[in-house]
Amino acid sequence: MPPNNQFRLFGQRRFLPFYLTQFSGAFNDNLYKNALLLLITYSAGSVMGLSVNLVVNLAAFLFILPFFLFSGIAGQIADRYEMSRIIRLVKLAEIGIMGLAAIGLWFGWYGWLLVLLFLMGTQSTFFGPVKYAILPRVLADDELVGGNGLVGMGTFVAILLGTIAAGLIMGFEMAAQLTAIGVIAMAILGYLAACQVPYTGEDNRQLRIRFRPMAETWHLMVVAAERRPVLLAILAISWFWFLGAAYLTQFPNFAKTDLAGDETVVTLLLALFTVGISIGSVLCERLTKHRITLVPVPWGALGLTLFGVDVFFAVPMTPVASSWQTFFLDADYFRVLVDLVGIGVCGGLFIVPLYAFIQHETPAPKRARIIAALNVINALFMVASALAGMVMLGGLGRSIPEFFLILSVTNAVVLLVVWRLRRRSGAHPVDK
Repeated sequence: MPPNNQFRLFGQRRFLPFYLTQFSGAFNDNLYKNALLLLITYSAGSVMGLSVNLVVNLAAFLFILPFFLFSGIAGQIADRYEMSRIIRLVKLAEIGIMGLAAIGLWFGWYGWLLVLLFLMGTQSTFFGPVKYAILPRVLADDELVGGNGLVGMGTFVAILLGTIAAGLIMGFEMAAQLTAIGVIAMAILGYLAACQVPYTGEDNRQLRIRFRPMAETWHLMVVAAERRPVLLAILAISWFWFLGAAYLTQFPNFAKTDLAGDETVVTLLLALFTVGISIGSVLCERLTKHRITLVPVPWGALGLTLFGVDVFFAVPMTPVASSWQTFFLDADYFRVLVDLVGIGVCGGLFIVPLYAFIQHETPAPKRARIIAALNVINALFMVASALAGMVMLGGLGRSIPEFFLILSVTNAVVLLVVWRLRRRSGAHPVDK
């Protein structure tokens, strides 16, 4: 393994504790959210007189709402105060929130658990700006793409493992109690990792915190728009989250309706997508040769379109009952498998260099606020993705493969944008 390989960062204190902190947080978020939704779906029947479908959508809304309300303040705080201290306080808050969640899980207080979902979203909102703004402080320029690749890989793997863990726990008689123990344990482990994150520099005492939630969130958009290439990179990343949210949301029904698959197929699709993104994320360092460059981004966008279009043609016309083994034994299903892995790989190639570019191109005193603006726009695009799915699949009566095809063709427009951005940024290291 070369001495400058990105995986060597796992042996260094400046990176590993932070990596474990963000990994545990992403795992815990998805363990809690998915376990709660499964408990409501299969155990509670209804919450506060609301139907399961309404509660599921309400839960998604409650988790994402804090990103719109508090991202402005979160970005200011991350730019104002020393980041390792913020990380420890945020993870300490997670222990408190998960402690309250454990009580609700133990006694089946589902209305209470939905409120805590809002608090979890708030905690994630305050961690988000630090998550990516800290990397340029602890990594050298030639490590930035590799470090972002590892964080991207870790985030998606944690999401997958948290989702799978929630499903496995539901197979036990005391599922709610086991979930309660699990979320508390992960929160504590995350805090212990956070305590090892090294000091990152002095406070920025000149920055004044303004506690005006919506006004400051709007102000983030003004800050993000100050540099056009950075704004275009933000919009490109948010488009990826639009695309990714669409795929992940439709996988369960896609597996059941279009592939005639059992529950193991849903897990396989999620795993393939995650493995693909992980591969693409860690490949970025090798392809960029440790440089901050957008060269892989247009190729990633092109792959997203080509593999996405091929999914439409790869879906069997008359699907037969399938399990996860079918995808490795049947040529038609194996083609779908290859396409989904390809989409994931190209997604990693697309998103990681963009994150590194934003971090490098953004002035340090404003970096966390730019990341906070990115989080807000990501949230907007994910909401738009859900609405697009409702319109295309419900209102217009399109099939899921047709929806994927439309997304892939639309992505060709994004390819033109990122190609222009790549030409403007150049294929060489960006000087500070």
